[in-house]
Amino acid sequence: MTPIQALILGLIQGLTEFLPVSSSGHLEIGKALFGLEMSGAQSLTFDVVVHAGTALSTIVVFRKDIAEIITGLLKFKWNAETKFASFVLISMVPAAFIGLVFEEEIGALFEGQLLLIGAMLALTGLLLFLADRAKETRKSVQGIDAFVVGLAQAVAILPGISRSGATISTSVLLGIDRAKAARFSFLMVLPIILGKAFLDAKDIVAGETMGEDVSGVVLIIGLLAAFLSGIVACNWMVALVKRSQLKYFSYYCFAVAAIVLISQLV
Repeated sequence: MTPIQALILGLIQGLTEFLPVSSSGHLEIGKALFGLEMSGAQSLTFDVVVHAGTALSTIVVFRKDIAEIITGLLKFKWNAETKFASFVLISMVPAAFIGLVFEEEIGALFEGQLLLIGAMLALTGLLLFLADRAKETRKSVQGIDAFVVGLAQAVAILPGISRSGATISTSVLLGIDRAKAARFSFLMVLPIILGKAFLDAKDIVAGETMGEDVSGVVLIIGLLAAFLSGIVACNWMVALVKRSQLKYFSYYCFAVAAIVLISQLV
């Protein structure tokens, strides 16, 4: 992978992590267009690094919310911040379980499985289309909602399913206020991404997962590109969710899914 390719893929990650069009799916499509031949471990290593970049952009965009949550937790009382943090922990359970138990199987799915990506993009488009039509979206996140949204996040481990698209759409379909759905969706993934990035960073330093095609310079370029573009996309996405404009992304997902599926089948 060249620095230019890393820059473009990092920009793709930063934009598509927050826009509901599947960052993992677009990364795999981008790698295929570049003709990159990477092992599952190498591909996943780069993906984890650029995901860490978008996690950092989430911290920047929601820095006030995160500071309030931390301040509330330090009071050691059952307050609104503690309640929100408990919901985040509940939402983490399904994805953490699947990620740990099926780590090798998940890695294999990131080896250019474009047919799977096309099908999952179509599913993402359907979720977005249904969510855009939801009318009763006034309630706050509750415990059972957090677990159901966590299940959606676990399914979004599959390449081609947008994590933000799946979690925001599920939240809206559960009747959660759109702004609160976007806030919860972007904050709930932080512990998982940062934890995963930390574990993989240990492997990268030890040289266990990084091959010749993934240099440190390439990883840094990808991370910075994802971080900067992620800040822009995150702010934009929050505004779009509030205005109920998810259907346009559903059309985009349907179009890309059709192109990918046709290209693979024909």
